[in-house]
Amino acid sequence: MALFHHVTVLQTEAVNGLAVRADGVYVDCTLGGAGHSSRIAEQLGESGLLIAIDQDDAALTNARQRLHPYIDRVRLVKSNFSQLQQVVQEQIGDRQVDGILYDLGVSSPQLDEAERGFSYNHDAPLDMRMDRSQPFSAMELVNEWPEEKIANIIFAYGEEKFARRIAKLTVEARKMTKIVTTGQMVEIIKQAIPAAARRTGPHPAKRTFQALRIAVNDELEVFKQSLEQALTVLKPGGRVAVITFHSLEDRICKQTFAKWAQGCICPPSFPQCVCGQVPKIQIITKKPVEPSENELEMNPRARSAKLRIAEKRGK
Repeated sequence: MALFHHVTVLQTEAVNGLAVRADGVYVDCTLGGAGHSSRIAEQLGESGLLIAIDQDDAALTNARQRLHPYIDRVRLVKSNFSQLQQVVQEQIGDRQVDGILYDLGVSSPQLDEAERGFSYNHDAPLDMRMDRSQPFSAMELVNEWPEEKIANIIFAYGEEKFARRIAKLTVEARKMTKIVTTGQMVEIIKQAIPAAARRTGPHPAKRTFQALRIAVNDELEVFKQSLEQALTVLKPGGRVAVITFHSLEDRICKQTFAKWAQGCICPPSFPQCVCGQVPKIQIITKKPVEPSENELEMNPRARSAKLRIAEKRGK
């Protein structure tokens, strides 16, 4: 198996934002290349614990090697982070945790490994599954979904203005022959996007491939479910740190944090509060933290990253 090499984004900022304690319990919901996990684990003492979750077997195999010096304080769990509450319950019972980290999106090894089918730069099977044991892939999506549904996800998740044209040509192409490779899909996208539009901006397939990946892995709904569970499993005084790479992910995080941080919702005309609503969190990052220019020079893929941190209130 090839080395699972991933350049961790906002590593120092995210881990520092968790305010790691040597005896604390932390959850890395997106183990990936284990960059954040290794930084957390090295700060833990003998009584500390890191629960690291990933659904990618390659990531877990790599992590066993990378985290070997700290393996006595690390538990690697193959799961989807939509099962966060269940994973925590299985690992530590009814205890709550001191910090939770999300580093969303697709990792560099998944992008660079042609056979995974995430990349429009390699001709490979049209896959895009983060968990390869799951039956539904991008191949099923483009060959089986109705035209309108394909158009809607490309527009919503990829913010692609030529989404309807791409969906139309996809359905026409699959009538002739099944779409089974990334190369076939790239050619369909290129045919759908006018030449003038292809000459400017990013690769013409970038937005569509992003949309297909999000749909195949149900990423936005999974994140919503997991983030709601995070507040439940977090101790008062514990922190959650979220790194997003997509405007829709960031919007979910921002709106969820704002909802949790809201206090009284009584009309201003009420002489005193009757709703009893109190803020559940304190937002630590009033504005999202973004990569420095130095980090962007070393890792251009970090350009769209945003970090938001919140602390659970209460005693």
